[in-house]
Amino acid sequence: MPTSPLPETLEQLVTHRYRTFAAYNQWANQRLYAAAARLGDEQYKAARGAFFGSVHGTLNHLLVGDRLWMRRLTGSGMEPAGLDAILFETLAELAPARAAEDARISAYVEGLDVGTLAAEHSYVTVNGTRFTQVLATILDHVFNHQTHHRGQVHCIISGLLGNDAAPSLDLIAFQRESGISRRG
Repeated sequence: MPTSPLPETLEQLVTHRYRTFAAYNQWANQRLYAAAARLGDEQYKAARGAFFGSVHGTLNHLLVGDRLWMRRLTGSGMEPAGLDAILFETLAELAPARAAEDARISAYVEGLDVGTLAAEHSYVTVNGTRFTQVLATILDHVFNHQTHHRGQVHCIISGLLGNDAAPSLDLIAFQRESGISRRG
């Protein structure tokens, strides 16, 4: 987990923000996957009222979304067929793919500078609509999207196994663990 020094310039602050979000994303996914591994297969795959149905459907959707966005941003990588695609049938198969995608996101963000973050980027949605927006705002969506659906999975796990089984995914917990926030 990166514990880079606090940024001293505005440019460092901007790039640090997205590197921190990428690191937080990876940290939260690792914690959530560890909690999901405590579910039985029936619990893991049962429809629980989340937008993508189950823990299984939602975790697959998160990987689908990240793969779609990384393809839009980099021009490479897999393009899943739809937002509800099931890329992997088991958590054991999904977990290494999630870890690899998190590493890919981190590496991508690590290479960005403030000029690139402020530049416009065009992409085409699944239904063929073309949009253009500032790259930083796209990344805001990518990281917020992860948080939104992780919250759904967290809620399902809490309901099935109790609150103690679902780890804290709060950004401040990550900031404290990584050294971004210090006592005193």
